[in-house]
Amino acid sequence: MAWCCCYRKCGCCLTEDEKVALTLDREISRMLRDQKKRNRQEIKLLLLGTGESGKSTFIKQMRIIHGTGYSDEERRAFARLVHQNIFMSIQAMIGAMETLRVPYTWEENKHHGKFVNEMDAYQVIVLEKQHAKAIQSIWNDPGIRMCYERRREYHLLDSASYYLSNLERIAQDGYLPTDEDILRIRMPTTGINEYCFSVEKMQLRIVDVGGQKSERKKWIHCFENVISLIYLASLSEYDQCLEENNKENRMKESLALFAKILEFPWFQETPIILFLNKTDILAEKIMDSDLVSYFPEFGGPKQDTEVAKMFIMEKYKEIFQKAEINSSTNFSSKRRMFYPHYTCATDTNNIRKVFNNVKESVLIQSLEAFALM
Repeated sequence: MAWCCCYRKCGCCLTEDEKVALTLDREISRMLRDQKKRNRQEIKLLLLGTGESGKSTFIKQMRIIHGTGYSDEERRAFARLVHQNIFMSIQAMIGAMETLRVPYTWEENKHHGKFVNEMDAYQVIVLEKQHAKAIQSIWNDPGIRMCYERRREYHLLDSASYYLSNLERIAQDGYLPTDEDILRIRMPTTGINEYCFSVEKMQLRIVDVGGQKSERKKWIHCFENVISLIYLASLSEYDQCLEENNKENRMKESLALFAKILEFPWFQETPIILFLNKTDILAEKIMDSDLVSYFPEFGGPKQDTEVAKMFIMEKYKEIFQKAEINSSTNFSSKRRMFYPHYTCATDTNNIRKVFNNVKESVLIQSLEAFALM
């Protein structure tokens, strides 16, 4: 006992190795105390969903709303991605013109199409004047507009029409992307990315993972200490196929992934926030693409956005209710909370309003449950 007291209080009784060990032990203890304090001030949310559901756009909105926004230097870096998205969009339509056998109305656009296709979209740094002129001519062609109307038959970026309709502004010298330009950039998430924001004296840590199937095996170690899970699903993908295999219906794949996630033991008591995203694109698409063609059980009227939204919402609710029955049998008798919302991730006011609702309900309840308030 005497030696023990000497070891703890009297440095002269220790060997050099023991002194090093004691110093290291104290440093580790201090780090653990600091980490525990940080954990009590931090909210960790896991952001999941299939590819192109809008996760990256949601993260960019959070930075605009709760972060520092974007500097001019960052906007200049984003300009390159905007230019690449423009080339990717117009090249996709040029390719579809041939596949779908849609002719150009104006003969000169055949040559413009070949000229534009010579560029590697991923290597584009700046939108040159001659390319902008050729792309504008192609976009104005009635044939390409007809091809655009058939976009569900091939893969096309959601932002294609937005960027091409703003081509004159984007092609100007010294172009600096606006917030909306940045929000509409398509940039696939790879790996696991964490983002921190300050929200009312708390640190909000959002963990975003890749949406493609090949990325999902990396999710597992993100599950610890998650206060809530946000699942993003696109309302507008009911008539589209996965980019990875071009066969599986995107919405059915998203529904299947949602069901799988709800089965995981890590989430049996975790509040689930569902964002049914891209309400704006659904409203546009439902006018020309009938939901019943892809979901025969749909019995609502054609061209009715609200009925279509409710039908898709019910699909997710049914999966959640089924998962709750299985959960109470196999895992926990505690009821898991479910908070569904309709969102338009490119609309800052919409995301601000929805996230305020989430903050006031889900996060406060979760913090109380974790004794963080």
